[in-house]
Amino acid sequence: MLIRLLRTYLRPYKRPIALLVLLQFLQTCATLYLPTLNADIIDDGVVKGDTGYILGHGGLMIGISLVQVVCNIGAVFYGARTAAALGRDVRAAVFDRVQSFSAREVGHFGAPSLITRTTNDVQQVQMLTLMTFTLLVSAPIMCVGGIVLALGLDVPLSGVLVGVVPVLGVSVTLIVRRLRPLFRTMQERLDTVNRVLREQITGNRVIRAFVRDQYEEQRFRKANASLTDVSLGTGNLLALMFPVVMTVVNLSSIAVVWFGAHRIDSGGMQIGDLTAFLAYLMQIVMSVMMATFMFMMVPRAEVCAERIHEVLDTESSVVPPSAPVRALRRHGHLEVRGAGFRFPGAEEPVLKAVDLVARPGETTAVIGSTGSGKSTLLGLVPRLFDATDGQVLVDGEDVRTIDQQVLAKTVGLVPQKPYLFAGTVATNLRYGNPDATDEELWHALEVAQAKDFVSRLEGGLNAPIAQGGTNVSGGQRQRLAIARTLVQRPEIYLFDDSFSALDYQTDALLRTALGQETAEATVVIVAQRVATIRDADRILVLDEGRVVGTGTHHELMADNETYREIVLSQLTEAEAA
Repeated sequence: MLIRLLRTYLRPYKRPIALLVLLQFLQTCATLYLPTLNADIIDDGVVKGDTGYILGHGGLMIGISLVQVVCNIGAVFYGARTAAALGRDVRAAVFDRVQSFSAREVGHFGAPSLITRTTNDVQQVQMLTLMTFTLLVSAPIMCVGGIVLALGLDVPLSGVLVGVVPVLGVSVTLIVRRLRPLFRTMQERLDTVNRVLREQITGNRVIRAFVRDQYEEQRFRKANASLTDVSLGTGNLLALMFPVVMTVVNLSSIAVVWFGAHRIDSGGMQIGDLTAFLAYLMQIVMSVMMATFMFMMVPRAEVCAERIHEVLDTESSVVPPSAPVRALRRHGHLEVRGAGFRFPGAEEPVLKAVDLVARPGETTAVIGSTGSGKSTLLGLVPRLFDATDGQVLVDGEDVRTIDQQVLAKTVGLVPQKPYLFAGTVATNLRYGNPDATDEELWHALEVAQAKDFVSRLEGGLNAPIAQGGTNVSGGQRQRLAIARTLVQRPEIYLFDDSFSALDYQTDALLRTALGQETAEATVVIVAQRVATIRDADRILVLDEGRVVGTGTHHELMADNETYREIVLSQLTEAEAA
């Protein structure tokens, strides 16, 4: 998965990668040539007392060192830019894929895991790429070049390399094999920590209301301890790797000096050659150590690449139409024909053969007990998820064939849990219509019964809104969400229990103003309050995902027992009549 990911997203950067490899090759060749020059200075300059030879070759070494430095700087520059571009492209790809997900796919992965995959997992792959460009590219060149030049200096002494390299390779392989499963567990436990922390921040008021601070502290402590345990396991293995490598390096250096001294004593080798051989040995070992450092990062990056590909390879259940309808004949006619919806793996469908017709100029209400599928029914219209059975038609066209931009302009949804984005009142209201004027915003706020409290805020339309709208009350969030949809001016309004946080007076005023504003539009309201929907032109009663009654309030009170039970649980017989 890691190779596949890198091959896909590094393809546009072939030219800087080629230049990077060339620069790494030049700087590595310069590094390999320096010990040979140093050996010549010792043997032909220092031993013979030739000062001119020492100065001449010393100047050459300085020049080669400058070439090495310049090439290294260039390689690191292009490596850093390319790795950063890779991280940017992968993050953008993951973000785009997540944006295409329906509620089903988002629920499958979970928001904390998607955030971790988009940030931490991509960062691990980006870091591996940077280290590959700055370290790993030069490591094989240095290793092979060092071995060749060491053989050229003294073949018998090179027998030490035959023992050193395999021992290093086997040691590193054994440690890396144990690291890979630990890194996967680490990423999963990091997801858990993010999930617990996200829940505790979001549910801070509930925690305080029920005085569950200690319980939540224990939950976080447990998740944190689990992550710490696996991190310590990986840290112990990583800590073991360097002592093993350094032990092999030091033992090999002792062996070279020992056998090299005998070679010099017998006249088969010069002092300068022994110095150069030691330098090449260190370069060979350093290249192995660089590769070792890379191998430490590879297992975690592989796990992260797999998790990234899990997101990228997941197709949304809401598929854009291949030949989208870009113009609708009628204006706001909504029809649901035998619609059903079942979550993957669920024993029972959420919706079963639901029929609904909502026309322009009419208000259609949906009511039912908790869990009867009301919100799911409304979610089928803007394609938050697609019906698994039947059809949802807007202006006679199946919503699955309508261009998504056209559908978004035609259908306006006020969700059950209104969400406001960090910014200002104005930026939130213009979310569905960026070109709306201030006058249009104030008009929408007036209809939504939000003008008074917004005008009291410091800055008015420019008053700051915190992420999620946490700096305003629940009722104010609902009214701002309703105003946001009014600014959009769709032809079909879907209100998913959007008045639950309002007091009865505000609810009544809002519904009166909405009735005038949406007189020519199609309005579908899901509500728990009977008072909110009793005046609707048509009321649909849901029970366990099935339609058990359709009619006006008085018709249903007369002949529908389910509706009658719901009404009498909220109103007296006289109030209901």
